[in-house]
Amino acid sequence: MTNAPIAGNSQEQAQNGEAKRESLVELAQRREGERYALHSKHLNEMWVRVLKTIGWDVGFTRGDGAYLYDRAGAQYLDLMSGYGVFALGRNHPRVRDALIEVLNSQSANLAQFDVSVLAGVLAERLLARTPWLDKAFFANSGAEAVEAAIKFARYATGRSGIVHCAHSFHGLTCGALSLNGDEIFKKGFGPLLSGVREIPFDDLGALEEALSGHDVAAFVVEPIQGKGVNIPHADYLSSAAALCKKYGTLFVADEIQTGVGRTGKFLAIEHFGVEPDMVLLAKALSGGHAPIGVTLTRKWIFDKVFDRMDRSVVHGSTFSKNDLAMAAALATLDVLEDEKLIENAAAKGDRLLASFNKMAERYELVSAVRGKGLMIGVEFGPPKSLVLRATWNLLETASAGLFGQLICIPLFRDQKILTQVAGHGNPTIKLLPSLTLSDEDCAWIERSFDQVIADAHHAPAVLSLGKTLAEHAIKARVNS
Repeated sequence: MTNAPIAGNSQEQAQNGEAKRESLVELAQRREGERYALHSKHLNEMWVRVLKTIGWDVGFTRGDGAYLYDRAGAQYLDLMSGYGVFALGRNHPRVRDALIEVLNSQSANLAQFDVSVLAGVLAERLLARTPWLDKAFFANSGAEAVEAAIKFARYATGRSGIVHCAHSFHGLTCGALSLNGDEIFKKGFGPLLSGVREIPFDDLGALEEALSGHDVAAFVVEPIQGKGVNIPHADYLSSAAALCKKYGTLFVADEIQTGVGRTGKFLAIEHFGVEPDMVLLAKALSGGHAPIGVTLTRKWIFDKVFDRMDRSVVHGSTFSKNDLAMAAALATLDVLEDEKLIENAAAKGDRLLASFNKMAERYELVSAVRGKGLMIGVEFGPPKSLVLRATWNLLETASAGLFGQLICIPLFRDQKILTQVAGHGNPTIKLLPSLTLSDEDCAWIERSFDQVIADAHHAPAVLSLGKTLAEHAIKARVNS
């Protein structure tokens, strides 16, 4: 980062050891106009093109709770919350204060030949939430938590096989990517891990067939799939856990997106009465500030991996257990309890699900509504009326899942709601908002979705939505 001197005689100030450099806020303000040019030149140009094509290049400059503000000062309701990172909302003061407190303490952070008190306390608190588990391994992300689970499972069982589900998402590092159910992420990055098998989600017969060879170390599954917000039958996860026990396979619950209160309980598996051999957490545990991941596991698994003093470092991560991440996570747990955000997620989720189900009764383009707590999917499907069906077929032929994208655009442009489709080529819009949602926010969501969906039921309006992409593509080319 280059920081240029500002006001005053810089040469004289430098000689006096008092050279004044612009603050990071001043730097960002001065170069705001270069935001997209800098990323196009030095980072991911294709992502900049996407933003410009769909008209989302508004330049967010501030975040507060469930809201984002663009360079013009317009307020948006964020229903993505950084892919679930901002469960407490953006810039929660208690998390910020915890980080400042750690920085001001001048702690002996990351003294690698020592251990962290804060890490011990955080492990204690997380394991109290999962009393059937005994040990915690901290990392820097959800993908790292998945990588640890793969390694621990293989070492502890002496097996190499890993089973995951179609449409799953477990991260983008090479090990985690091997467990990804969407080929678009994997293409060209192979060969990936051997011994990995994919089965249909919510299919016990397929699971038993995969496990029957007694060579599978772990079954890794999201209790509710993020790609599509797919919810299994009530007895699927408990029966899957029983099958894993029968065949000596470890049951690993990837709660990286569903955990930490998202579904109206601390863990989504609590809805299904399951006690996995490992639970993986990340995202919301960070408080939105300091990246963190954790693999919670049974003692015998952990002790198999770290079984001698010379093996005490066979798996680790340089920045894991750093005091900033530990403090942010501890503050997050406090806020969840003190502000009753898990209860709020359950209540506001029930309200929104009821509202969306009523929309499904009124609008033929809404084919299904799924969710628990504040993880909700609104799926669109082929309508019955001939005019709408023709338009639907035209759009879906052009690009699978395009209709969902075309709902997201007016939600953003006209209603100031930021949301996303629930996966590549998926006709489902996913809501993953802050757990701090108010009744006013729910009314904003209900009013906006109702208006945009109603408009979409007029064929000319739907076609105009399709033209939006072309218009923004032209704009992007002109401005590039």
